[in-house]
Amino acid sequence: MTSFVIEADGGSRGNPGPAGYGAVVKDAADGQVLVETAEAIGAQTNNVAEYRGLIAGLQSLLALAGDGAVVEVRMDSKLVIEQMAGRWKIKNEGLRPLALEAGALARRLRITWQWIPREKNKDADRLANEAMDAAAKGRPWQPSGSAGTGSARTGSAGTGSAGTGSTAAGSARTGSVPADSVGTGSTAAGPSEARELGLSDASAAEVSGRPATAAAPLAAQDSLLDLIDADAVSSGQDVSSEQDVSSGQDVSSGQAAASGTAGTGWRAPTTVATSLLLLRHGETPLSVERRFSGLGDPELTPNGIAQAEAAAARLSREPYGIQVVVSSPLKRARATAEIVAARLGLEVVVEEGLREADFGDWEGHTFTEIQRRWPDALAAWLADPSAAPPGGESFGVAARRVQATGDRLVERYEGRTVLAVSHVTPIKMLLQSALLAPLAALYRMHLDLAALSLIEYYADGPAVVKAFNDTSHLR
Repeated sequence: MTSFVIEADGGSRGNPGPAGYGAVVKDAADGQVLVETAEAIGAQTNNVAEYRGLIAGLQSLLALAGDGAVVEVRMDSKLVIEQMAGRWKIKNEGLRPLALEAGALARRLRITWQWIPREKNKDADRLANEAMDAAAKGRPWQPSGSAGTGSARTGSAGTGSAGTGSTAAGSARTGSVPADSVGTGSTAAGPSEARELGLSDASAAEVSGRPATAAAPLAAQDSLLDLIDADAVSSGQDVSSEQDVSSGQDVSSGQAAASGTAGTGWRAPTTVATSLLLLRHGETPLSVERRFSGLGDPELTPNGIAQAEAAAARLSREPYGIQVVVSSPLKRARATAEIVAARLGLEVVVEEGLREADFGDWEGHTFTEIQRRWPDALAAWLADPSAAPPGGESFGVAARRVQATGDRLVERYEGRTVLAVSHVTPIKMLLQSALLAPLAALYRMHLDLAALSLIEYYADGPAVVKAFNDTSHLR
């Protein structure tokens, strides 16, 4: 007999656009709401928000009842239900890390998957809209007290963030879930929504005595450079083909711009931004020999030091006006950052999340050596961002860590110009996320040593890539 019910939903006002999710855990016997949680998650798609809602509900139940609990998961997203039940393949790489995380959580429970019409998912839908409405006003979500049946207990639930893989009820490893089959159960037929692109922001939350809250969105900021302005339509197509169809979410003009003025998100238009300058570290002995360099800690070569000094000379001039320097903890990045910071008269703030991906057993090897020794693992890694090197970290896992760090930087240093000194993989991931591109886009980018890129984050929604792989200071 089912002991609990999870109802989850997510929505995006723009698809992609300002997004949020909501989830409730109910007693299956009497419908009493035991836990409710919601969060605004920045600019994302409907499907990302829906998966985030599912993850939040699963985390909440695990925190409440522990492993082995019997639950029926109900959502009005046929896409998510069918993918989690293992009947539809996950064709969009941007959703795969979320599906893997949800699958890892689901395996700890005894789950039945059930599609329901949207009108029967009102509690989760209400929570998602409350979170988006609160974020539009610059406030974190707070429980409204209007939960469905019974008296709501806002107990020990996490936020449901698809972050580093850590959950409210313990650590969930995401790498062991089959890529295209992440669960079992039964569903009913019905409509769905399926615009898939982008990654979850990876904010983590602590378990607390109330539902976790979302961080307030950015206020208006000064722009480093000039502003660049950056629907799903109803369709009867089979959603298993993952085409764009209507989500049914309310994207009315009244919600999209509460102030009555046009904008690219839910706020009035703005020409101000938080600027994130991304600098790759200088040359090391491993980069000279074209060897994989992840969590190993080589020093800069003399040429690498010269590259850092050239970057420092450039960044100390107008129009940059750098106010904060942050760095990966690894020596090659820190040394580069310290050279630039010394020229600017600033201190270096170390950000653990900016470290390079962990290449595991491949650390220090060349591509040819890896191809000879681990041909199958290399082929899988090159084809699928969810595949990890032996003993290492997949791009999917690394992307959630990096995105969480990027979100924190933009929130913490709103309105400022921040230089982040990091590595190939994290810089590519921040650029990929800003472009709302799938993780597979990482394979199509090239980033030189000591190259400079720029992302500007605007208060009304979009992130704009203003420069990529600029090495003019090295010529």
